[in-house]
Amino acid sequence: MSTPKPFRILGVQQIAIGGPDKQRLQKLWVEIFGLQVKSTFVSERENVDEDICALGQGPHAVEVDLMQPLDPEKKPAVHTTPLNHVGLWVDDLRKAVEWMTANGVRFAPGGIRQGAAGHDICFIHPKASDDFPIGGEGVLIELVQAPPEVIAALG
Repeated sequence: MSTPKPFRILGVQQIAIGGPDKQRLQKLWVEIFGLQVKSTFVSERENVDEDICALGQGPHAVEVDLMQPLDPEKKPAVHTTPLNHVGLWVDDLRKAVEWMTANGVRFAPGGIRQGAAGHDICFIHPKASDDFPIGGEGVLIELVQAPPEVIAALG
C-alpha cells in the first residue's frame, strides 16, 4: 500500500439476506429471532423490496436487511445469493474510496450514493479485474459512511 490509510473501518453495519420471498425470511428473523422491522425500501433500479430490521440498539445495532427481488428475472438478482452482502461502517467514506481505488480495489458501478437507510454508501465489487486486482473474492461488500454518533461510539 502506497500511503497510510486515511480512514478506519469501525464495525459491521449490516448484513443483507436475499430470498425469493421475504415473508419466509421474516419467519426466522422477525418471528423467531425477534428482530424489529424498522422500515421498508423498494427500488425498481435496484430490483429490491426489502425490510430493514435491527439487531441490537443504538450505535452498536446491526441492520439486517431481508430482501426479495421485484422481478426474479431481472438484475440485480438479490435472491440468488442468500447472503447478499455485508456492510461495514467507515469513518470517512470519500477518503476510503479514493485511497482504495488508488491501491487497486475494484468498486461496483454506481459510485457513492445514498443507501436505503439514508447513509452514503458504495460497494466493493465481488470480483477483481485486470485494472483493479483487489475485489471481495465472491462477496459484495458495502461501505457505509458512519454518522457522528457511530464514530464516537465505535471509533
